Amino acid sequence: MSSIKEVLNDAEHMLGTHSDSATLDAEVLLCFTLSKQRSYLRTWPDLELLNEHKAHFFKLIQTRQKGLPIAYITGHKEFWSRDFIITHDVLIPRPDTELMIEICLQLIPNNTTQQIIDLGTGSGIIAITLAAERPHLQMNACDSSLAALDVAKLNADKNNTLINFYQSNWFSNIPPSKFNFIVSNPPYIAEHDEHLLQGDLRFEPLSALQAKAQGLSDIKIITDTARDYLAPEGYLLIEHGFDQQQSVQQIFNDFHYKTVQTAYDLSGLPRVTYGQCP
Repeated sequence: MSSIKEVLNDAEHMLGTHSDSATLDAEVLLCFTLSKQRSYLRTWPDLELLNEHKAHFFKLIQTRQKGLPIAYITGHKEFWSRDFIITHDVLIPRPDTELMIEICLQLIPNNTTQQIIDLGTGSGIIAITLAAERPHLQMNACDSSLAALDVAKLNADKNNTLINFYQSNWFSNIPPSKFNFIVSNPPYIAEHDEHLLQGDLRFEPLSALQAKAQGLSDIKIITDTARDYLAPEGYLLIEHGFDQQQSVQQIFNDFHYKTVQTAYDLSGLPRVTYGQCP
């Protein structure tokens, strides 16, 4: 038998160059194995593990050695202090998207009954977080993938939020409506970009990552069509790559959006561009 401290040390050594967060990965996977919080590992470092727990843990470590992201191994990922179910059918939630939530919460008044739609919802993190933070919103979400929608619906139930879901390729199957807010984290990585072959991106659904026209094709479609679905003075908000600010602002301006601006994340990179209905 081995103690918690010993198996964590062994796991960190095994991960080595396979992960740039070997210590954290080992702790998360051991917590998942034991169904415990990380504080438990620090409180009981000399506790000896059962053989079955040790065997299961090192099987997970071997999977992580192959590069599979932690979220796909555990089937869970935290976002905005809430737990979300994650499968191979959806992107892994990232801290970058918290900027979208922050901007929306600044723009959306409390106790409002305004209409909002999340295009390409994936696991549902944007729609669900906004619905939880602003319960009076009339929240809608769509995705072209039925498998992704199944995950989003599970997460909506898990987080006690009420959302109208649609299977739709952007606006193609959305009933005629006028939304006060349209938000989207669309595919924005250029085809054949070398980053698609690196890190977690290797395992995530390609259809949710890459877009034609240097990553801008879906952003152009959304920005163009959104004008028919926005209420007067309604906002369109789009998450994009850190190097796409100028291009995305130009797209907004080409379609005559007003008060176009870009918000920066904590590291100072431009991530979300938004404007009002022309």
